[in-house]
Amino acid sequence: MSRIGNKAITVPAGVEITIGAGNEVTVKGPKGTLTKKFSPLMEISVDAGVATVKRPNEEKHTKQLHGTTRALLASMVEGVHTGFVKKMKIVGIGYRAALSGNKLTLNVGFSHPVEFEVPSDVKVEVPDASSINVSGIDKQIVGQFAAVVRATKKPEPYGGKGIRYVDEVVRRKEGKTAAAKK
Repeated sequence: MSRIGNKAITVPAGVEITIGAGNEVTVKGPKGTLTKKFSPLMEISVDAGVATVKRPNEEKHTKQLHGTTRALLASMVEGVHTGFVKKMKIVGIGYRAALSGNKLTLNVGFSHPVEFEVPSDVKVEVPDASSINVSGIDKQIVGQFAAVVRATKKPEPYGGKGIRYVDEVVRRKEGKTAAAKK
């Protein structure tokens, strides 16, 4: 029994779901259009503003696909309706970000600035030198780009310096001097 797979997806006003041949689902909304091809084993249906995903049998493989298919479809609906945003902040003296055209430039303690080409599906904003907002309609692409930017300089546990998500908690450690004072 898949608790996630059995949940119905409510389709908000202004969002249209069309199911094509071979389970190719297209979701159109105010923010844009997303298309994804799902497994032909899953039965996807849309009735009166509610989308459901059903599985044909109780095999392990189809059970696994059931919850995943429903979660991906729900993310597509949410993406074209409201979109996804990953907010990050940069902590450290002299650490800063800048955006010029479609290039994100980070100065995070290396001898050289680190540059990223912003994908066309993603919108990046730099409200101030120590914060970055990554937004878009595809949850996977937004999360992947944010993770790549964060991996440039992960937050370290001693000084707390690095790039972190706004809601991320970094566990701090005591340094060597704390043990020597005992």
